[in-house]
Amino acid sequence: MKRVILTSSSGVGLIHANRADMVVPLIFRFVSGMLPTSHHLDAYLEGGSFRGDPAVMWFDLVGRSSQIGLAHKNVGLVWFCKTYGVDLIELWFDPEPNSQLQLIWILDYLRSHPIVAERLKLCLVDFDLRDADAAELRQRSVRECDVAESDFEIASLAWEAYRAPTPELCFGLLGRDLGKLSSVKPAMQDLLAELPSPTTGLAATEARLLELIARGCSRTDELFRPGALRTRVFDQWELGALLEGLAFGPAPAVAGLDGKLATLDPDNARGRNAAFRRSRLSLTEFGKAVLEGREDFRCHNPVRRWWGGTLLTNERLWRWDAQSRALVAPA
Repeated sequence: MKRVILTSSSGVGLIHANRADMVVPLIFRFVSGMLPTSHHLDAYLEGGSFRGDPAVMWFDLVGRSSQIGLAHKNVGLVWFCKTYGVDLIELWFDPEPNSQLQLIWILDYLRSHPIVAERLKLCLVDFDLRDADAAELRQRSVRECDVAESDFEIASLAWEAYRAPTPELCFGLLGRDLGKLSSVKPAMQDLLAELPSPTTGLAATEARLLELIARGCSRTDELFRPGALRTRVFDQWELGALLEGLAFGPAPAVAGLDGKLATLDPDNARGRNAAFRRSRLSLTEFGKAVLEGREDFRCHNPVRRWWGGTLLTNERLWRWDAQSRALVAPA
């Protein structure tokens, strides 16, 4: 039986777990920045060769297979699975929000390819794949489920909701029964919490950054250490961008972040990492007032960032009331 595993970047350890003939980690980060277009996402999976197609395709992160060699190179994922007689495609996506977004995206895509869709098995992963080593993944048992048409419908509904120009449809998912895709609901809750607070103007991860700095965590390696923030939405580089937003606006909440970060190329990972390490952070008086709820950070600083398909600006600022778990529309 030829077996393929589709997973997120959190599941790269599965490559060495000998559970499948091929493991395909999907690389997209959907939790920050503008979402890729449908064309871009389709081209990534279909191996396009047109101007504007992704620089990296699905097969670029898959090594030589002992079963099929390099036959997967430069072809579409669905075409490969059909042509080389893949019998089973397992979906391994843990509860982390970006992984759940990847799950609903890939299910939405595969829904229109029934020959492949009928070979899918959803593995209900209830642990953090990133923290598991190959030996643990090799032996770990997970519950497997067939993917029914109702599951495809829910995935398509959730993916459409996240791509919508307002977060209202995502909020509506919290009141629905999502069946086998139940992990999508807490992931959406975590994502909604990354909308600004009605009181402080801070998203959940921004608030945690200020809280830890207020407690004396002045080094970025402390702030960015896995698990330190107790939030699971953003990776280290995305946390860096959030910290810059708190430090470099007209009314900064954070002092001590190396000013070179404001001019360094975003792709200069080495230079940016060195600048973060040089930084010694503290809260400004304004930052203390924001953290205490006496000031609204967004009233004093410009906002232009993406939340799924929603563009947040000062004039069109959706917020999330964590206490009442309510979505607050722009005034």
